[in-house]
Amino acid sequence: MSTHSVSCIVPVINETFSLEQTIAAVESQNGDSILEYIIVVSSAKTTPESFAVIEKLQQQYGSKVVVHRQTLKFLGGAIRESFEIARGTHTVMMSSDLETDPNLVKEFIALSKEQPEIIITATRWKGGGGFDGYNPLKYLLNAVFQKFFSLLYRTHLSDMTYGYRIFPTALVQKIHWEELKHPFLLETILKPLKLGVKAIEIPCRWEARKEGVSQNPFFNNFIYFRIGLKVLFLKKEDILKK
Repeated sequence: MSTHSVSCIVPVINETFSLEQTIAAVESQNGDSILEYIIVVSSAKTTPESFAVIEKLQQQYGSKVVVHRQTLKFLGGAIRESFEIARGTHTVMMSSDLETDPNLVKEFIALSKEQPEIIITATRWKGGGGFDGYNPLKYLLNAVFQKFFSLLYRTHLSDMTYGYRIFPTALVQKIHWEELKHPFLLETILKPLKLGVKAIEIPCRWEARKEGVSQNPFFNNFIYFRIGLKVLFLKKEDILKK
Protein backbone atom coordinates (compact mmCIF):
# COMPACT_ATOMS: atom_id res chain seq x y z
CA MET A 1 0.00 0.00 0.00
CA SER A 2 1.31 3.48 -0.85
CA THR A 3 1.93 6.11 1.80
CA HIS A 4 -1.37 7.75 0.88
CA SER A 5 -4.35 5.71 -0.29
CA VAL A 6 -8.07 6.21 -0.15
CA SER A 7 -11.06 4.05 0.72
CA CYS A 8 -14.38 5.45 -0.54
CA ILE A 9 -17.47 4.39 1.40
CA VAL A 10 -20.57 4.38 -0.81
CA PRO A 11 -23.82 3.09 0.76
CA VAL A 12 -26.39 1.85 -1.78
CA ILE A 13 -30.12 1.22 -1.37
CA ASN A 14 -31.96 2.11 -4.60
CA GLU A 15 -29.38 3.95 -6.71
CA THR A 16 -28.46 2.81 -10.23
CA PHE A 17 -27.28 5.34 -12.81
CA SER A 18 -26.26 7.80 -10.09
CA LEU A 19 -24.09 5.10 -8.49
CA GLU A 20 -22.43 4.42 -11.84
CA GLN A 21 -21.82 8.13 -12.42
CA THR A 22 -20.41 8.56 -8.92
CA ILE A 23 -17.85 5.76 -9.23
CA ALA A 24 -16.95 6.72 -12.82
CA ALA A 25 -16.28 10.35 -11.86
CA VAL A 26 -14.15 9.46 -8.82
CA GLU A 27 -12.18 6.80 -10.68
CA SER A 28 -11.51 8.91 -13.78
CA GLN A 29 -10.07 11.75 -11.71
CA ASN A 30 -8.43 9.86 -8.84
CA GLY A 31 -7.87 6.28 -9.96
CA ASP A 32 -4.24 6.13 -8.85
CA SER A 33 -5.16 7.28 -5.34
CA ILE A 34 -8.20 5.05 -4.74
CA LEU A 35 -7.40 1.77 -3.05
CA GLU A 36 -11.00 0.58 -2.84
CA TYR A 37 -14.67 1.47 -3.17
CA ILE A 38 -16.52 -0.03 -0.23
CA ILE A 39 -20.06 -0.39 -1.55
CA VAL A 40 -22.31 -1.07 1.42
CA VAL A 41 -25.54 -2.92 0.77
CA SER A 42 -28.49 -4.12 2.81
CA SER A 43 -29.77 -7.63 2.15
CA ALA A 44 -33.25 -6.45 3.10
CA LYS A 45 -33.38 -3.05 1.38
CA THR A 46 -30.93 -2.79 -1.52
CA THR A 47 -32.88 -3.31 -4.74
CA PRO A 48 -32.16 -5.95 -7.41
CA GLU A 49 -31.54 -3.12 -9.88
CA SER A 50 -28.83 -1.71 -7.64
CA PHE A 51 -27.24 -5.15 -7.23
CA ALA A 52 -27.13 -5.45 -11.02
CA VAL A 53 -25.23 -2.17 -11.29
CA ILE A 54 -22.85 -3.22 -8.52
CA GLU A 55 -22.09 -6.44 -10.39
CA LYS A 56 -21.36 -4.38 -13.49
CA LEU A 57 -18.99 -2.17 -11.49
CA GLN A 58 -17.19 -5.26 -10.17
CA GLN A 59 -16.67 -6.45 -13.71
CA GLN A 60 -15.41 -3.02 -14.74
CA TYR A 61 -13.14 -2.17 -11.80
CA GLY A 62 -12.30 -5.60 -10.46
CA SER A 63 -11.06 -6.00 -6.90
CA LYS A 64 -11.27 -2.25 -6.28
CA VAL A 65 -14.99 -2.73 -5.74
CA VAL A 66 -15.52 -4.29 -2.32
CA VAL A 67 -19.13 -5.19 -1.49
CA HIS A 68 -20.01 -5.24 2.19
CA ARG A 69 -23.37 -6.49 3.45
CA GLN A 70 -24.14 -4.52 6.57
CA THR A 71 -25.28 -6.19 9.77
CA LEU A 72 -25.87 -3.05 11.84
CA LYS A 73 -29.02 -1.20 10.75
CA PHE A 74 -29.46 2.04 8.86
CA LEU A 75 -26.97 4.51 7.36
CA GLY A 76 -24.92 4.96 10.51
CA GLY A 77 -24.56 1.22 10.93
CA ALA A 78 -23.44 0.85 7.32
CA ILE A 79 -20.72 3.47 7.64
CA ARG A 80 -19.59 2.31 11.06
CA GLU A 81 -18.92 -1.17 9.71
CA SER A 82 -17.18 0.29 6.67
CA PHE A 83 -14.87 2.36 8.87
CA GLU A 84 -13.73 -0.89 10.48
CA ILE A 85 -12.83 -2.63 7.22
CA ALA A 86 -11.32 0.36 5.39
CA ARG A 87 -7.71 -0.30 4.35
CA GLY A 88 -6.68 3.08 2.93
CA THR A 89 -4.73 5.63 4.93
CA HIS A 90 -7.73 7.94 4.43
CA THR A 91 -11.44 7.29 4.13
CA VAL A 92 -14.02 9.26 2.17
CA MET A 93 -17.63 9.19 3.35
CA MET A 94 -20.05 10.06 0.54
CA SER A 95 -23.39 9.12 -1.01
CA SER A 96 -24.27 7.22 -4.17
CA ASP A 97 -27.15 9.49 -5.27
CA LEU A 98 -25.07 12.47 -6.50
CA GLU A 99 -26.16 14.63 -3.55
CA THR A 100 -22.42 14.67 -2.79
CA ASP A 101 -20.64 15.96 -5.91
CA PRO A 102 -18.09 13.24 -6.79
CA ASN A 103 -15.88 15.80 -8.54
CA LEU A 104 -14.95 17.16 -5.12
CA VAL A 105 -13.08 13.99 -4.15
CA LYS A 106 -10.06 15.22 -6.11
CA GLU A 107 -9.81 18.27 -3.85
CA PHE A 108 -10.34 16.16 -0.74
CA ILE A 109 -7.43 13.93 -1.71
CA ALA A 110 -5.11 16.80 -2.60
CA LEU A 111 -5.73 18.54 0.72
CA SER A 112 -5.39 15.33 2.72
CA LYS A 113 -1.98 14.74 1.14
CA GLU A 114 -0.89 18.20 2.27
CA GLN A 115 -2.34 17.83 5.79
CA PRO A 116 -2.81 14.10 6.46
CA GLU A 117 -3.86 14.47 10.11
CA ILE A 118 -6.88 16.69 9.57
CA ILE A 119 -10.48 16.20 8.43
CA ILE A 120 -11.61 17.90 5.23
CA THR A 121 -15.36 18.33 5.09
CA ALA A 122 -17.75 19.81 2.55
CA THR A 123 -20.03 22.75 3.32
CA ARG A 124 -23.15 23.91 1.52
CA TRP A 125 -23.21 27.17 3.48
CA LYS A 126 -20.08 29.00 2.33
CA GLY A 127 -19.00 30.68 -0.91
CA GLY A 128 -19.42 28.42 -3.91
CA GLY A 129 -21.69 26.02 -2.03
CA GLY A 130 -25.46 26.01 -1.96
CA PHE A 131 -28.68 24.04 -2.42
CA ASP A 132 -30.72 23.04 -5.47
CA GLY A 133 -34.11 21.48 -4.80
CA TYR A 134 -33.88 21.54 -0.99
CA ASN A 135 -37.07 21.57 1.07
CA PRO A 136 -37.63 25.21 2.24
CA LEU A 137 -38.56 24.21 5.80
CA LYS A 138 -35.55 21.91 6.07
CA TYR A 139 -33.39 24.74 4.70
CA LEU A 140 -34.52 27.08 7.48
CA LEU A 141 -34.14 24.46 10.20
CA ASN A 142 -30.73 23.46 8.88
CA ALA A 143 -29.52 27.08 8.96
CA VAL A 144 -30.65 27.51 12.56
CA PHE A 145 -29.19 24.15 13.59
CA GLN A 146 -25.77 24.87 12.07
CA LYS A 147 -25.54 28.28 13.78
CA PHE A 148 -26.62 26.83 17.11
CA PHE A 149 -24.09 24.01 17.16
CA SER A 150 -21.21 26.06 15.75
CA LEU A 151 -21.68 28.43 18.68
CA LEU A 152 -22.14 25.59 21.15
CA TYR A 153 -18.93 23.86 20.03
CA ARG A 154 -17.08 27.13 19.38
CA THR A 155 -16.12 26.04 15.90
CA HIS A 156 -15.79 27.82 12.56
CA LEU A 157 -17.46 24.87 10.81
CA SER A 158 -20.68 25.84 9.03
CA ASP A 159 -22.09 22.47 7.93
CA MET A 160 -21.75 19.69 10.46
CA THR A 161 -24.61 17.49 9.21
CA TYR A 162 -23.47 17.07 5.60
CA GLY A 163 -22.01 13.58 5.36
CA TYR A 164 -19.29 14.32 2.81
CA ARG A 165 -15.81 14.15 4.32
CA ILE A 166 -12.36 12.62 4.18
CA PHE A 167 -10.85 11.35 7.42
CA PRO A 168 -7.57 9.77 8.46
CA THR A 169 -8.65 6.14 8.70
CA ALA A 170 -6.74 5.58 11.94
CA LEU A 171 -8.86 8.31 13.54
CA VAL A 172 -12.26 6.84 12.68
CA GLN A 173 -11.10 3.37 13.69
CA LYS A 174 -10.19 4.44 17.23
CA ILE A 175 -13.43 6.28 18.03
CA HIS A 176 -16.38 4.63 19.77
CA TRP A 177 -19.36 5.39 17.55
CA GLU A 178 -22.95 5.25 18.80
CA GLU A 179 -25.54 6.43 16.28
CA LEU A 180 -27.17 4.15 13.71
CA LYS A 181 -29.41 6.54 11.78
CA HIS A 182 -28.57 9.73 9.85
CA PRO A 183 -27.52 11.71 12.97
CA PHE A 184 -24.37 9.57 12.77
CA LEU A 185 -23.21 12.11 10.17
CA LEU A 186 -23.15 14.79 12.88
CA GLU A 187 -21.41 12.43 15.29
CA THR A 188 -18.57 11.91 12.78
CA ILE A 189 -17.51 15.55 13.10
CA LEU A 190 -18.40 16.32 16.72
CA LYS A 191 -16.39 13.52 18.32
CA PRO A 192 -13.19 14.38 16.40
CA LEU A 193 -13.68 18.04 17.35
CA LYS A 194 -13.90 17.04 21.02
CA LEU A 195 -10.64 15.14 20.57
CA GLY A 196 -8.99 18.30 19.27
CA VAL A 197 -8.72 17.17 15.64
CA LYS A 198 -8.50 20.04 13.16
CA ALA A 199 -11.11 20.25 10.41
CA ILE A 200 -11.34 22.52 7.40
CA GLU A 201 -14.22 23.11 4.97
CA ILE A 202 -14.46 23.36 1.21
CA PRO A 203 -17.65 24.49 -0.57
CA CYS A 204 -19.94 22.02 -2.31
CA ARG A 205 -23.24 22.50 -4.10
CA TRP A 206 -25.98 20.10 -3.04
CA GLU A 207 -28.48 18.90 -5.66
CA ALA A 208 -31.56 16.83 -4.90
CA ARG A 209 -31.31 13.17 -5.90
CA LYS A 210 -32.64 12.33 -9.34
CA GLU A 211 -33.62 8.74 -8.56
CA GLY A 212 -34.78 6.64 -5.66
CA VAL A 213 -36.26 7.68 -2.34
CA SER A 214 -34.45 9.26 0.60
CA GLN A 215 -33.93 7.00 3.62
CA ASN A 216 -33.95 9.99 6.00
CA PRO A 217 -37.52 10.82 7.11
CA PHE A 218 -38.14 14.47 8.03
CA PHE A 219 -38.64 13.85 11.76
CA ASN A 220 -35.25 12.13 11.98
CA ASN A 221 -33.80 15.63 11.83
CA PHE A 222 -34.81 16.29 15.42
CA ILE A 223 -32.74 13.32 16.64
CA TYR A 224 -29.59 15.26 15.71
CA PHE A 225 -30.02 17.35 18.86
CA ARG A 226 -29.68 14.26 21.06
CA ILE A 227 -26.22 13.28 19.84
CA GLY A 228 -25.17 16.92 19.51
CA LEU A 229 -25.87 17.64 23.16
CA LYS A 230 -24.60 14.28 24.42
CA VAL A 231 -21.16 14.59 22.77
CA LEU A 232 -20.73 18.09 24.21
CA PHE A 233 -20.40 16.65 27.71
CA LEU A 234 -18.28 13.60 26.90
CA LYS A 235 -14.72 13.31 28.13
CA LYS A 236 -12.01 12.32 25.68
CA GLU A 237 -11.65 8.89 27.26
CA ASP A 238 -15.38 8.27 26.70
CA ILE A 239 -15.00 9.01 22.97
CA LEU A 240 -12.21 6.54 22.33
CA LYS A 241 -12.64 2.78 22.20
CA LYS A 242 -11.75 0.98 25.38
